Amino acid sequence: MRQRINLRLSLIALMAVVLTTNGITIIYYKLFQDQVRDDLKQSAKVLVETNIFQDSYSLTNLNLDELNKLQFNDLRVSWIDRDGTVLYDNEKEAKSLPNHKNRPEIKMAIKNGEAESIRHSDTLNMNTFYYAILLDNGTVLRLSIKASNIANVIIKALPVILLIVIIILVVCVVVGHYLTRQLMRPIDVLTENLNDQDAMVYSELEPFVNKIRSQHESILSVAKSKQDFTANVSHELKTPITAISGYAELIENHLLDKESEVHIAEQIRHNADRLYSLVNDIIKLSELDHFDTPNDFERFDLLEMSKDCVNNLSSQAEKRGITVKCLGEATFITADKSLIEEMIDNLLQNAIRYNKDNGNVEISIKSVDNKAIITFSDTGIGISKENLDKVYERFYRVDKSRSRETGGTGLGLAIVKDIVDLHSGEITIKSELGIGTKITVSL
Repeated sequence: MRQRINLRLSLIALMAVVLTTNGITIIYYKLFQDQVRDDLKQSAKVLVETNIFQDSYSLTNLNLDELNKLQFNDLRVSWIDRDGTVLYDNEKEAKSLPNHKNRPEIKMAIKNGEAESIRHSDTLNMNTFYYAILLDNGTVLRLSIKASNIANVIIKALPVILLIVIIILVVCVVVGHYLTRQLMRPIDVLTENLNDQDAMVYSELEPFVNKIRSQHESILSVAKSKQDFTANVSHELKTPITAISGYAELIENHLLDKESEVHIAEQIRHNADRLYSLVNDIIKLSELDHFDTPNDFERFDLLEMSKDCVNNLSSQAEKRGITVKCLGEATFITADKSLIEEMIDNLLQNAIRYNKDNGNVEISIKSVDNKAIITFSDTGIGISKENLDKVYERFYRVDKSRSRETGGTGLGLAIVKDIVDLHSGEITIKSELGIGTKITVSL
């Protein structure tokens, strides 16, 4: 980037020098032409005022002495008769010159009183400026001077132009390097201190930098979340695997009596079930992380689905004497049926798992302002205020010992939250320790 900036600055400087030089040269040459014309006119007027060419029509009567006294310098003076015959020329013998009647400046002078023209000589690469004036006696006085054309002027000025270009390019490279370093310094500082909110940055780049910072923080957060999740998965899987391995070793070495074997078999089955639940929940979370909202949502009754979930978990509730009620009105929604069933099942299992023996669970379903509201209320152990914000974290458990005993994986509410978010819904939790928990989902 630095090299591109330096190169472009140098190119801009080069273009500026070339264009400026050409512009100034053209303007200068135009002024020069105007000055040459003015000089020719002034010289012609001076010669006319001498009256040398007024009284005679032939070289015999022309006062050559007076003409010789005049210093014309680079001027060429020609005196032409009304028929085009050259009467006098200060550079060549008049008799040797052809008739000038058809010369543009002579014709225009006879017609308009005065005229001027410019003729280019390819051989000499010069321009000749002509000025002709009609005298009172009908003859024409013509003055001319040779001058460099614009190409000649540019060629002569080329060494100076090249020297200026070289100097300017050197200056541009040095200044461009300095300016580029100054320009890039805030970006370099920002690169090294991306998380520093006080890092110097251009105001024009603030939206871009804020976006980059936000994405950077998001990436770091996701990376940390994945790292934590991997660590937690490893830890959670290690426990039942270690237990199964240990029990299997006891059986392999015949270290158990028949009564103990039955207990060990139960523990192996319990840990295998826990392992199975963990794997299923991890797979479900992985699917939700890469879930694209399908176009084939189906319409179904939320109340009917909730009643089915209650029936499926009735035996689990009866073991602890927990009463589960499902109340409300038929409420139809359009959603992913399997995911909503997963959500209801998880919330209902939590309400039973973290409830007190002989407690109560109530599911209430209703429709409010075109929204389906499903509420889960229980008389369980409750959640402290400081833990309410953590319940959606993966592998977080309110009561770790009870969760493991009852087969909880700590992923249920994380799955529920993802499902609700995928359906653009809202979930709120209200809870008091020792009294119970109320979870409301709005779809």
